[in-house]
Amino acid sequence: QVQLVESGGGLVQAGGSLRLSCAASGSIFSINDMGWYRQVPGKQRELVATITSGAYTKYADSVKGRFSISRDNAKNTVYLQMNSLKPEDTAVYYCNAIVVLTTRSTVNSWGKGTLVTVSS
Repeated sequence: QVQLVESGGGLVQAGGSLRLSCAASGSIFSINDMGWYRQVPGKQRELVATITSGAYTKYADSVKGRFSISRDNAKNTVYLQMNSLKPEDTAVYYCNAIVVLTTRSTVNSWGKGTLVTVSS
């Protein structure tokens, strides 16, 4: 099937930057939308940013102007550049991809998450 592996999380001070990466592998024919979501304990998972195969992007209001999503279609990889980080950005960040398999079926795949902690 498909595996999504995130990297780049960690501890950063408020005002700092981090770059998350997520690489997809497996029986991939193509990838439609890719995105990043985040979740804190006791709350629902929320959308951070998405990007279509044509590079159309969408952001949560809380991260507009600070975060930037991009993708490398040749590498089946999506990135999230996070600048001006705030303590309220602390969460587990999950990668998501809508993948068309080599069988031509479509799956909604999730990574296992990477923890981002922003200290004040």
